Amino acid sequence: MSALERLVVIVLFEGVDLLDITGPPEVFSLVRRETDNATGYEVVLAAGTMDPVTTSAGVRVLPDITFHAVSTRSIDTLLVPGAVEFDSDRRVHALTDPAVVGWVRTLAARARRVTSVCVGAHLLAAAGLLDGKRATTHWSTAQQLADDHPGVEVDADPIFIREGDVWTGAGISACLDLALALVADDFGEALALRVARQLVMYLKRPSGQSQFSVPLEPVSTTRRVEDLRHHIMRNIGEQLTVADLAAYAHVSERQLTRIFKAELGMTPSAYVESARVEVARNQLESTDATLERIVSTCGFGTTDTLVRAFRRRLDTTPTEYRRRFRATTG
Repeated sequence: MSALERLVVIVLFEGVDLLDITGPPEVFSLVRRETDNATGYEVVLAAGTMDPVTTSAGVRVLPDITFHAVSTRSIDTLLVPGAVEFDSDRRVHALTDPAVVGWVRTLAARARRVTSVCVGAHLLAAAGLLDGKRATTHWSTAQQLADDHPGVEVDADPIFIREGDVWTGAGISACLDLALALVADDFGEALALRVARQLVMYLKRPSGQSQFSVPLEPVSTTRRVEDLRHHIMRNIGEQLTVADLAAYAHVSERQLTRIFKAELGMTPSAYVESARVEVARNQLESTDATLERIVSTCGFGTTDTLVRAFRRRLDTTPTEYRRRFRATTG
């Protein structure tokens, strides 16, 4: 590992969810491709022994290092995945192996930050790392987490939550969003967005994105609409009327509306509003910008317009959204 690489240790154990251990490394591997090849991450899979581990999908994975060996190293990020079992009624139950919990506690003491993906939050909680903190997990085991660990403030809605140097992520594909957020924290939003594009994720989802909402905009099949979508995001603070967009695309307003409805299932105005709300959500979560500043940078025109858009699309106000989902950095 070079001096410019950050050591990411992923905890490996029998029955672990496969995507939890393979998704984040895919994100981290793209950092080097999108930079000057001098920065990035070293990712290692650590387990109790060097024997192959069978994941929940039946795929066998080889560890890179043992828990004991990696416990002597300085760890940048400890990433803890999870595992589940199903009872006779097909109800999901998160598993917490005491031996793994003990190693998580030991390795966390060597790590700059600790993260969990999906039901890995149960391991963090069992290790005492979530006491007094707000945390999330897969919605199917959120009640179990709350029942087993009353000292943890469980919020099953966001796709990930940051509490100082402890990050918890929600289920399945949200591991990619959490990994992108870590990249943004380490190398900036611009690089994280470039990585997101490589992953064909149109927008990097903010932590406040609900597990139960539609996370990504529909993907267009035409280059013209994709160009318009990027034009909208590049100029989100501008007026962006239907007439403006039609002129940019060199089509009539009526034709533009037909194209948007056919390709994206909504009118141009509705799409612009949804894009503005998405950008505003990011600013509310990650900055201290005033509502007036957000109105200006996102092109809402007035605070009332911003508030109405949030009520219409998120059933909340910008102020309430920030109170609930503002990232805690300390």
